[in-house]
Amino acid sequence: MKSIIALATLAASALAQSVNIGAPADMSTVTPGNNITVQVNRPVGVPHTPFNPTRPAPPRLTAIQNTLTGSEEVAIAIGLFPCSGADGQPASCAGTNTTGVLGTVLYNGPYEPQYADGAPSLPPHQNFSIQVPATFKSGQVSLGVAHFALVGASMMPIYEFVNTTLVVQ
Repeated sequence: MKSIIALATLAASALAQSVNIGAPADMSTVTPGNNITVQVNRPVGVPHTPFNPTRPAPPRLTAIQNTLTGSEEVAIAIGLFPCSGADGQPASCAGTNTTGVLGTVLYNGPYEPQYADGAPSLPPHQNFSIQVPATFKSGQVSLGVAHFALVGASMMPIYEFVNTTLVVQ
């Protein structure tokens, strides 16, 4: 019974550190060669322990204080993956397994979510400007975000992948 409780607590801690794609919205239209803004949100939870300003985050890591357990952001990668379509048909992500697939990596680096001044309803987030490759053809693409963080007192590594579908025109 104790192991079930420990496992449930571990799962809840990992889920509390998750990210989501705030923009662009699912099925948004993008144009090859143009830039788009990808907003990666870091929803907050209830603080479990007070933030310790005397213990700064290591280089390239960002301490996040509004989580159920302490966590430090390490990095994210953002990519676009063209979905396949039947011969002569536009590409569709409905029949393509996009789970965990980044495709063309357009950003790979630090993730430092912050609250936005004048936007109290937004969770901590970071905006990234990426360019849709000019070679992409019309159809659907998967916008994927791979997220890596360290969680809890023992700094347990967690990895997650989230994605949404965009339409290239």
